[in-house]
Amino acid sequence: MFEELVAALDIQKSTLIFTNTRFQSERWYQAILFAMPDHADKIALHHGSIEVKQREAIEAGLKAGEIKWVVCTSSLDLGVDFQPVERVVQIGSAKNLARLLQRAGRSAHIPQGTSEVFFLPTNALELLEISAFRNGLEAGAIESRHPLNKPHDVLVQHLITLSCGDGFAPEETLNEIRKTVSYSDVTDQEFDWILEFITQGGKCLNAYPRYKKVIETNGIYKVADQQIIRMHRMNIGTITSNQAVQIRYLNQSMIGTVEESFASKLQSGDVFFFAGKQLEFFMIKDMVVYVKAARQKSTVTPTWAGGNLAISDSLSTHLRNEIETTKNHSRLNRELNCIRPILSAQERISHLPALNELLIESCKTREGQHLYVFPFEGRFVHEGLGFLWGYRFARQKTATFTISVNDYGLEILAPKDYPFKELFSEQFFDLELLYDDIKASLNISELTGRKFRGIAQVAGLVFKGYPSAKKTSSQLQISSSLIYEVFSKYEPDNLLLKQAEQEVLADQLEVHRLSKTLDRLRQLTIIGNKLDAPHPLPFHSWLNA
Repeated sequence: MFEELVAALDIQKSTLIFTNTRFQSERWYQAILFAMPDHADKIALHHGSIEVKQREAIEAGLKAGEIKWVVCTSSLDLGVDFQPVERVVQIGSAKNLARLLQRAGRSAHIPQGTSEVFFLPTNALELLEISAFRNGLEAGAIESRHPLNKPHDVLVQHLITLSCGDGFAPEETLNEIRKTVSYSDVTDQEFDWILEFITQGGKCLNAYPRYKKVIETNGIYKVADQQIIRMHRMNIGTITSNQAVQIRYLNQSMIGTVEESFASKLQSGDVFFFAGKQLEFFMIKDMVVYVKAARQKSTVTPTWAGGNLAISDSLSTHLRNEIETTKNHSRLNRELNCIRPILSAQERISHLPALNELLIESCKTREGQHLYVFPFEGRFVHEGLGFLWGYRFARQKTATFTISVNDYGLEILAPKDYPFKELFSEQFFDLELLYDDIKASLNISELTGRKFRGIAQVAGLVFKGYPSAKKTSSQLQISSSLIYEVFSKYEPDNLLLKQAEQEVLADQLEVHRLSKTLDRLRQLTIIGNKLDAPHPLPFHSWLNA
């Protein structure tokens, strides 16, 4: 739809074009340049992996009015004030009311100014989300931010940082820590465990001197070893991601960073698109990718982890209201009028669920037996629900399932003639053993192990390497995995292990929302339909699979 977007905009109007991922921003920048080659000097690309000086130059050009359109990610939606910006475009749903409001507020950022945002949906069902945004913002239903609950790895790093300076007195420091929201209820036992961890290495690592980082002298805890201080300063920070490698030209000038997983797949002569440039891979050395400018075109674009956004709790509520409005009202807004033919087809062929209904559809194809469920709660909740229901089905009749999700529903694919209808019961909404069943339904230890890698880096258990000799992500993974296995076997009550499991359940699977969803679903009337083939709503899920 890039041609429609270009036709709807004015190159003389300063515009921010927001995408949800860095990959998406690179692709849209390519498409817009293709459509407007005569205005390449007025169009720019901005995301967090582009080199800082280049980003600052783009921001300066935008402020000066020299650059008119910037394709960007969230790198330009927080902490920036560009008064020349007249218009904001959102490609795809922002998935979150607060995020949309923040991005819209980049335009007309002057007293008495009226912000303006244009939507470009990436699929038809996102028209429902756009309508839900409109009504949610009118109702003032902005999501609140929830602070982290006792991230022990950050506290470990903080105490070691204090120890690298003048040191700290435990009682006084604990009182200060408890004044923060995240650590207001940290217990004496937890704090004592962390003190033992940084001074003795805890129960498992006390035989290794490098984990005995802090010593106590006359009631003050300090780091005495200068080597430990240097290593701590080089690894300090709480933002972890897949190991990033620098991208540089052969003359050493910096272009940006990309994840190691992408760089490791490149071979000499490969051409890829990054930061708005065609680049030819030359070699990788010391965690630096060396490239040179290329003339030949390429459609290969780096992909980054963490690209999935899920609709928020507040937006999902308004989304379900939009479907109810479509069912029961003849006068609809622009978005609902556009999508009405699709929803009418769903109603005619199968059923469009009301607020008090849960739609469950099934059909058989050559792939197997499909079960489609539509709670409209967001992909993270649906992922947890899919694992949970798959486990509860398998307890009654063993089978191998394939589970796929999107923001509107989930699909469970089983072997042909699997008796979903006969096995389904009210027990599928049971909350009593929710946490136990979730843990049993997936490889929780594998997910926890991956999460533990970041926690181990923040807590200083693994060293990321010196600037001239950075460790690869596989090396870091091996190091953290060894420590994870030791803790799991010999110290299962380790606070860092518990933190990893809690973050998997809370952040990745949103178990707190899953619990509320199950409670809501069991109060609904279940509408079960058997289909000959996927129709509008299940077809969208089938395509995502």
